[in-house]
Amino acid sequence: MIVKNLSSIPFEKIIECFLLAFENYFVPMPKDHNYYQKRWKAAKVDFNFSYGMFDEKKLVGFIIHAIDKRNGILTAFNTGTGVIPEYRGKKIVKSIYQYALNELELNNIKQSSLEVITKNERAIHLYKSIGFNICKTYKCFRGTIKTNTSSIYELKEIDLKNVNWKQLPNQSFYSWDNQKESILKDNYKFFQIVYNNEPESFFIINSEQNYVAQFDLLNNSNIGWERLFSGIKQFSKTIKINNVDTRLSVKIFVINNIGLKNIIDQFEMSLNIDQKQP
Repeated sequence: MIVKNLSSIPFEKIIECFLLAFENYFVPMPKDHNYYQKRWKAAKVDFNFSYGMFDEKKLVGFIIHAIDKRNGILTAFNTGTGVIPEYRGKKIVKSIYQYALNELELNNIKQSSLEVITKNERAIHLYKSIGFNICKTYKCFRGTIKTNTSSIYELKEIDLKNVNWKQLPNQSFYSWDNQKESILKDNYKFFQIVYNNEPESFFIINSEQNYVAQFDLLNNSNIGWERLFSGIKQFSKTIKINNVDTRLSVKIFVINNIGLKNIIDQFEMSLNIDQKQP
């Protein structure tokens, strides 16, 4: 078996392997191929720096990397790792990473990061053996918004091109798919809740997916949360919110209180490539 990058492999062949590898996963994975085309494009997946293990011509395992400069560091973010069932137990992921990290280092990529479900102890142990360390813990939610505010407010849309991201709070707490660089490449809309003629809060939503990528208050008062979720509810009563950093305890309390359920938890893990193990 050999490792090589996926630049010459047809998308359909990659997706076929991807879905087979994620059968019976901790959470159900979407089956729609177009979903992955859009998501990976927004995440900035680069198949020149994504790698597969091949048994002759058969793709049996993979690491799919998005490449971008985030927080000033050129980073390879692992958007998906998998091995098809009959090839598990052969240290394929570790072999792919050994190859990939050398290639990434040669191309001046400084950091590698990934997300892994906290219950996936085998994968966490593997990633630690490669040199990854846990740096963040996230909670994922979905459910029906339960709020009936009587407050009068304005819901104001702002073109994403005109958003002043530096004025938005907690930007360093968001995960890769929820960061501005990914949002600007996808089908999101930005809204402010304006109360008493002042911007009070904001949210960024993909209404096709009922997915909220970012949301927060713009002031130090906590009384605006109900109006914020009332604004989100105008697009969909049932929503998904992934990867809320556990350090944001007030936000997590509000999400639980508004009626959403915690469905899964994840770790973010990272590795400085120039300090990788030999």
